[in-house]
Amino acid sequence: MSSFFRAAAPFLLPALLAVPTIGHSADTGPYYVATPSAAPAQETLITSGTLWKWHEPAFTAAKGPQREAIMCEMVAQRAGKLTAFSAGGKAFEPEALAKCNTRAK
Repeated sequence: MSSFFRAAAPFLLPALLAVPTIGHSADTGPYYVATPSAAPAQETLITSGTLWKWHEPAFTAAKGPQREAIMCEMVAQRAGKLTAFSAGGKAFEPEALAKCNTRAK
């Protein structure tokens, strides 16, 4: 059996290296970060199937199915006025945040 592996090794190693691997991305942090102007009454929120968890000073969530602007509006609707919102590491511009906050409770 060991002679088989010695003979097959030159063919197996390149084949194994060619197989794509599944792994975690380098950025394993949350996709969304929503900072409310006031401390929340609840430590978790759910918006259209997306779970938001409170990690002071902000709610964080994994990427959801909706556009970033919609996600911002949904969390503002439940958490209240936001002082900051970012999606994928990119902060919303003041105009986009102001529009988002029109949905705040």
